[in-house]
Order: sequence, then structure tokens, then C-alpha cells
Amino acid sequence: MERQRRLVVGISGATGIAYGVRALELARKAGVETHLVVTPAGQQTRAYETDLSARDLAAMADVAYRPADVGAAIASGSFPTGGMLVAPCSVRTLSAIAYANNDNLLTRAADVTLKERRRLVLLVRETPLTLGHLRAMTAATESGAVVMPPVPAFYLRPASVDDLVDHTVGRALDLFGIDVPDLPRWGEQPTSR
Repeated sequence: MERQRRLVVGISGATGIAYGVRALELARKAGVETHLVVTPAGQQTRAYETDLSARDLAAMADVAYRPADVGAAIASGSFPTGGMLVAPCSVRTLSAIAYANNDNLLTRAADVTLKERRRLVLLVRETPLTLGHLRAMTAATESGAVVMPPVPAFYLRPASVDDLVDHTVGRALDLFGIDVPDLPRWGEQPTSR
């Protein structure tokens, strides 16, 4: 499988697991092979925010790993990927990535993504932001990550939460060159209703 058709998806413990779930769905629809790692806090969020079991979530990916499996394929730079999306990304995970604290497979895979100069997109879910949060975002950006808080686009006049999630995830997948058909885009939709 060519590198651009393989994406690592990390799900950490911030609210917004819908972003990670939808990323897996849209990537599969686009023919992209996905490799998933979910932190223990991400599993807690899954239980709070969805009706999915851990097994259901793992089945959405082509390959799923345990967060303690630091010997997994995605922990090595010799395993080619098109990059990694962390959706949602907690501040704890952001900080670990920003400062190369590789204490689980998600943060190790993110570190590998950065060291190999591959695309790393972090859908950071926190508000309001402290100076510490902003500094961690700066450090991650300086290391090559793209910090993309999931900020909704209301110019598209979304009719549902699903519309907001789809647009954010579609824009995130754009950053990997993954085309999401039917993604509403500025200038391509009628502006009046």
C-alpha cells in the first residue's frame, strides 16, 4: 500500500470522540488504510459519548493497537504512512507530543510522525486556553505538527452536529490529501437558501 493511502488515527481522552470515529469512517470510504490507537482515557470518553463498544471502535480501523504496545508497526519510522491524525487530542496528549514524552503508543507514533517529517494533525479539544496550553501548541507547531482545534464553520449553515463534525474531519483529511466527496466548501455552495 502506498504511503499516502495509510493513515494513523489516535484518539485520546478529550471530549469529541465523534471526530475520530468520523475520520475512520471517511478514510475507509476514501480507500485509506487506517491504523488506530486509543488511550485509556479515550476509551472512557468512548463509553461516555457513544454506544460503541471498544471492539466496535477497533473494528472501524484496518488495524487497531493497544496503547501499551510500543513495539507496534506504527512505533517505527520504517513503517511508511501518510501521517497521523489525533482526533480528539487532549491537552495531556498535546503536551506529551510537544515535549517528546513517549509514554504510550499514541505519543510514540506521533513522535515518529514528526521525526520522519510526516504530517501530524492535532484536533486539540480544550477551552479556555491557559498560557501552558498555548506554549504546548507552539512547541508542537515548532516541531512540525499542525494544531487544528475543531472550530465549527457556520458559513455553511449546518443543520446538525453531524454536519459540523463532517466538515471539521473533512478539512483535517484535506491536510493529508485525502479527498472527501461531497464536503461542502466555501465558494462551491449557494450562499442563499
